[in-house]
Amino acid sequence: MDEKQAAQANAASGAVRPFSESTPPIENTADLKVHNVEVEKAGTETEVEEEEDLYRPLAMDPAIPYEENPLTIRAVVVGCVLGSLVCASNLYLGLKTGFTFSANMFGAIFGYGILKLLEKSGGKLPIIGGLFGPQENSIVQAAATGAGGTAGIFVAGIPAMYQLGVMGDRSPKEDIGLIFTITLVTSFIGLFYVTPLRRFFIIQVARELRLMFPTPTAVALTIRAMHAGAAGSVEAVKKLKCLGICFIGALCHRVASYYAVGILYDWHVFTWIHIWSGYTSWAMNIESWGWYFEWTPAFIGSGILIGLNPAISMFVGSLTAWAIIGPALVHYGECIGIQASDDPKWNGYYSFVSLADLGKRTPSPRYWLLWPGVMVMVCSSMAELFVQYKVIWAAFKSVWNQSCAGINNILTARGKSSAFFAKHGAPVEKDETIVEDPFPPEQQVKHWMWILGLLVAVVIGMLIFHFQWEMHPGLTILAIVLAFLFSFLAIQIGAVTDNTPLTAASKASQLVFGGATSHSGYTIQHAQKINLVAGSLASGGADMATSLVSDFRTGFLIHTPPIKQWIAQSIGAFVSVWLGPGLFVLFTSAYPCIYNPLTDAQVEAGEKCAFLVPSVSAWAAVAQAVTDPNVSIPLKSGIFAIVMGVVSIIQVVIRHFYLVGEREKWRKWLPNWGAIALSWVIPAPVFANAALLGAIVAAIWRKWNMRTWDIYGYAVAAGFIAGEGLGGVVGAILTLAGVDGATKGTNIACPADSC
Repeated sequence: MDEKQAAQANAASGAVRPFSESTPPIENTADLKVHNVEVEKAGTETEVEEEEDLYRPLAMDPAIPYEENPLTIRAVVVGCVLGSLVCASNLYLGLKTGFTFSANMFGAIFGYGILKLLEKSGGKLPIIGGLFGPQENSIVQAAATGAGGTAGIFVAGIPAMYQLGVMGDRSPKEDIGLIFTITLVTSFIGLFYVTPLRRFFIIQVARELRLMFPTPTAVALTIRAMHAGAAGSVEAVKKLKCLGICFIGALCHRVASYYAVGILYDWHVFTWIHIWSGYTSWAMNIESWGWYFEWTPAFIGSGILIGLNPAISMFVGSLTAWAIIGPALVHYGECIGIQASDDPKWNGYYSFVSLADLGKRTPSPRYWLLWPGVMVMVCSSMAELFVQYKVIWAAFKSVWNQSCAGINNILTARGKSSAFFAKHGAPVEKDETIVEDPFPPEQQVKHWMWILGLLVAVVIGMLIFHFQWEMHPGLTILAIVLAFLFSFLAIQIGAVTDNTPLTAASKASQLVFGGATSHSGYTIQHAQKINLVAGSLASGGADMATSLVSDFRTGFLIHTPPIKQWIAQSIGAFVSVWLGPGLFVLFTSAYPCIYNPLTDAQVEAGEKCAFLVPSVSAWAAVAQAVTDPNVSIPLKSGIFAIVMGVVSIIQVVIRHFYLVGEREKWRKWLPNWGAIALSWVIPAPVFANAALLGAIVAAIWRKWNMRTWDIYGYAVAAGFIAGEGLGGVVGAILTLAGVDGATKGTNIACPADSC
């Protein structure tokens, strides 16, 4: 099955791709491919769909009226509102689990419902009424993607700076100005420098390198299907209703669960056994390692998205980490735990996830396992990049050719000539498979727009990072260069695998800056601040760049002019620059433990933080390891990390070069090392448990009734994810108002009377 069929199958189901600092890896749609083959054999798929070339703009319904200007005020406003909901959801989910999700499908489906309603009710009213078509639908999702895309830095690098104390005794609320400026630079640097790469990734090398962009392609095909006459409209309404019901249901469930966490949300089965046995049971030992079930709609929805292979891999990773390796490390004295309650009846209840006092005492299992997790993420992502070596070579050739052509044009305009630049800047010979850019120059992003924007962003960034963050301008330039390189990596791997390796990119940037600041006279705290600021710039820029190219892919297929999508996402990004910091201050004001972690004494007194902040802790630990000589990687952890990194690289090579042709069918049986590595970094198996449940439900559903799965499956997942995320925002507001579950609810059925 080729990429065309895979994307068609994805589109039929409305696939949504999780997108994040630590992104849950999407399954390679093997099950959907099989289904698509069966449909084709049954003769129920149209001839047009079977022959359609997804490396060219889609054939649209000829009955759709021409859209003179799809970039409307209503589309941008609706997109920004929907993106804001996703931004709020992502901040909650990211702080809780390290995962964030893209707003593209959520914006496309909900945007369809809202603007269809306005189209019918608005009549000929300016701004509100008027024709609503697929191109305007793509503008909605572009604005939503931009508005929902800044949460990454707020669930990783920025709170890590506070946890390490490099910001002094100030709170995020006091530093709101600093946070605004770093968000502004991080967002627009990536937006500007990736703009000229649209033609390269979407048109020039897409076919040769099989850059299918699965989720953006699925979004485009879903938009086309929703606008395809009466039948498309009926299915679109079904998707919309399903998404809305699941969104509201998950929101209500999350808010209600704050007042009875141990009943409605967390099921601590081993705590129940401990209580029923008269507080003398062995069960607290299992409870201490995080083995309970959480009814989290977001992660059940995530399991629906990622499929069985990654979900099983995550669960196996959790099993090895928190049921085998972790207990063994504690048993043999390599790691220690902290008593989690001083109440005698909860004797045996420990915490094994502390990252406090690194370098001053025996580490926790969480710190020991962090390094194998990071190593596997980096190694597997880098291996995926290098096995796709053609894209690197093609990129260098394209950049060289365009540079020579530009220099030759300048010389020719001045009446001069150069045989060398004329030769190397000559147009590359094309064949009939090459796709010409369907958009004329007036519909493209003007060169002066992105060049001027990039220059201004770079200059402002150098000034901001120098005066506000005490970072040398040369290091700022290095961070921007790394952001560009990591964007190239992230876009290419994401276009092929639908799994964007931003975690690997951020950790690699931290390692680079650890070397750049060593022996340079910086204090430890100053070096840590630079490490985290530069890492945030590199990963945040790569995140925004990847989102824009994905939007360009959707617009290319739907015939939306690039300049329109670029403006829509720019407006959305500007909205998120103000929204993201505000939401971050809201959460940190309600839950100070996000930036000021609990001490061992607080843990022993039974206090708990509502957020595990796994990405924050990982960023902080890496920054300490590369800047503080007193903090080191445990020797055995380092050896294990190297071995596992090599194993993950070998599997990538085998998968790419050996499991091809007739042997390609065996790929689905390979473990997903990215998912395993995530389980080693997340300090509890609870999310893997929920994701596995979602994946099993999805697999049974597809087997039982593929037709209903195609309509409702991914709408359920998107609604669950966004609904619980917004419920987290409501929870933060309730906490600030003093009427949250901690004051008005019950902790019945929770270990040590605290969930």
